[in-house]
Amino acid sequence: MTSDRPAAEVVVHEDASTLAGDVASRLLSRLEEEQARGEVPQIGLTGGTIADAIHIEVARRAPDSSVDWSKVVFWWGDERFVPSTSEDRNARQARTALLDQLLRADPPLDPANVHEVPAADEVEAVEDAAAAYSTALRTHGGDSLSVLMLGVGPDGHIASLFPRHPALDTSDGIAVAVHDSPKPPPLRVSLTFDALARATSVWFLVSGAEKAAAVAAAVMEPEIAGGDRREIPARGVLGTSETLWLLDAAAASELS
Repeated sequence: MTSDRPAAEVVVHEDASTLAGDVASRLLSRLEEEQARGEVPQIGLTGGTIADAIHIEVARRAPDSSVDWSKVVFWWGDERFVPSTSEDRNARQARTALLDQLLRADPPLDPANVHEVPAADEVEAVEDAAAAYSTALRTHGGDSLSVLMLGVGPDGHIASLFPRHPALDTSDGIAVAVHDSPKPPPLRVSLTFDALARATSVWFLVSGAEKAAAVAAAVMEPEIAGGDRREIPARGVLGTSETLWLLDAAAASELS
């Protein structure tokens, strides 16, 4: 990680509901700002409980914003390699909570701007899904995201990069096939450390006391050495211009 990137900032919210509302406001404001500059926002979504709450809040507030949803592009930091109809898919969760609503916005989201990782009923192998997703991001996303949202697991994993997992060794490139994930389902596709770190803004979204130890380990010991990020992958990513840890009080409870 280069040393010229701004240090991460920590923002603590009273509870998960307040956190979700703040992130939704930040995201809508960022989209409006980028579009006012003539840019096309490239947004990386994540899965999980707090992400679902955020997606619901963005959908609820979208009609009152000036965002042109036809010119917003959506990606994911990782995906589970399961059939497209599976409830385990991060994309399915996001579609239900947010993207389906944006298809009815004025102007509506362009379906061509939603780039999902190919599912297990669409390509033969997880390596094929990773290769196709890499090509899509390189072709349509300029290989980088303007805002990348990441959850953090109790073990410190981000996207589908788990502590001490062989997939961590793939630092170059864009997407990597993950086998034998310690968290089911076992097959996944994840952006690599290098791809994650090309994002302009990285927002870590963390809620719950069960994540507090991992948050403290990542935030209070930010030096990025190879061994450090192998133990706590959340230590391994800083945005090129901004890194925010957006936490509720429970997730921040072990910060000193």
